[in-house]
Amino acid sequence: MENFTNKQINFDILKERAHNLRWAEVPDGVIPLTAADHDFPCAPEVVEALMDYIKDGYFPYIENRGMERFKEDLAKSFRERKNEPVEAKYVLPIDSAARGMQVIADAFLQPGDECLVFDPVDFLFRTSMSNAGATIKLFPSNLKEDRISLEGLENYITPKTKMIGFCNPHNPMGMLYTKEDLDYLLTLSEKYGFYIMNDEIWSDMIYPEAHFNSLLEFGPERNKRTLTVYGFSKTFGVAGLRIGCVYATNQENYDKLVEASMVDSTIGGINLLSQVAGIACLEKGFYRVDQFVQQITENRDYALQRIAAMPGIKCHKPQATFVIFPDITETGMDPVELVELLKTKYKLAIVPGGERFFGPGSEGHVRICLATSHEVLEEGLNRLEACLKDLMSAK
Repeated sequence: MENFTNKQINFDILKERAHNLRWAEVPDGVIPLTAADHDFPCAPEVVEALMDYIKDGYFPYIENRGMERFKEDLAKSFRERKNEPVEAKYVLPIDSAARGMQVIADAFLQPGDECLVFDPVDFLFRTSMSNAGATIKLFPSNLKEDRISLEGLENYITPKTKMIGFCNPHNPMGMLYTKEDLDYLLTLSEKYGFYIMNDEIWSDMIYPEAHFNSLLEFGPERNKRTLTVYGFSKTFGVAGLRIGCVYATNQENYDKLVEASMVDSTIGGINLLSQVAGIACLEKGFYRVDQFVQQITENRDYALQRIAAMPGIKCHKPQATFVIFPDITETGMDPVELVELLKTKYKLAIVPGGERFFGPGSEGHVRICLATSHEVLEEGLNRLEACLKDLMSAK
């Protein structure tokens, strides 16, 4: 893609500002295909909106529960792009999807409650629920015929199960759930009375041959216990602005979210400028999102082609997200050890599977981010291939 080459990346700025395992935190010469963040600048319309807003020099207090225009724009985009019947009055803007997950946990969990978390999945499910005092029980996320199987899920539910964490699209496996899967999960929620923490932060990053279905498509009546979290970092490349929201399907649950967030006390709440940027993203930025999906599609297909020719590694084809999750068990190395070897000797940083980031079910895997130029990705894969060839030839 013409708009997503090395010419559009300012590597000097990334080396200064891009943290969370990325350019600013790795030694010079190391390529970080690590945290799921863009190497490209955000849409210019977002920059223009921020500059236009700040020029008058006024930064007053704003509505505790978020700007009405921002909430209306959010609800509109969910309805039009994802067929989700979200009402603006039940949308609560929040300072990042990660914070939104903690607000949901704090609002609906008590010490002694039990939560069911898929394994592997992003660590924030376990972190937010544990912080609220709940006990975590892991359900294995097994791939069967290019889908994550929910077979046996009901057997993991106990009288203490208060909440299930649901990541759709799934990070790090990059897979989507079918409408039959979603119907089944809602049926279990209705039968046993547990809440669903529904993480849809990746729901705009869908590859062209796939289709995203949301729990919310089944309507508010069936989603009485569904609490959804969304963020702007993956879709719009504005992670540092910490723009997110949580939304409920009824007044009772919305009120609980508000109380847990502490926005009415002004202790909690989303930044004014983050909402200004968020409005610009929603009203003027989706053209760039669609272009970016084309870029990551090309990157995904190229990465899978390259990996298929490398020794000691294999990878399924993700349907969504801009990360891939290769299996490296044939190398015989622990993922943490392989990642350290890659960084120190071959100058490539990626994310290891294992307990820290994704849970014990991610052992034997690594995660690689594709949100960069073809040039950067190609060189990163060259370094991965060199490492694997050296490893496998020495066996």
